[in-house]
Amino acid sequence: MISFTANVDARKYEPRDKHRIIFETFDQLESGQVMELINDHDPIPLKYQFMAERADLFEWDYLEEGPDVWKVAIKKK
Repeated sequence: MISFTANVDARKYEPRDKHRIIFETFDQLESGQVMELINDHDPIPLKYQFMAERADLFEWDYLEEGPDVWKVAIKKK
């Protein structure tokens, strides 16, 4: 079982705020800590943004893949 340091339920935020809040939460993690992201759609664009802006700093693992809820564990390396 994964122990999450932080949890972001992106469904609660306005679209314009989601990525900023997610990245702020991730940036506060220490190496080895994991955040859980919950979303109402596949957050693949966010993963691409992580790859562009935080390459080699994260691990991305789907925990649940829809159809109504997606959950992702994002670990800070």
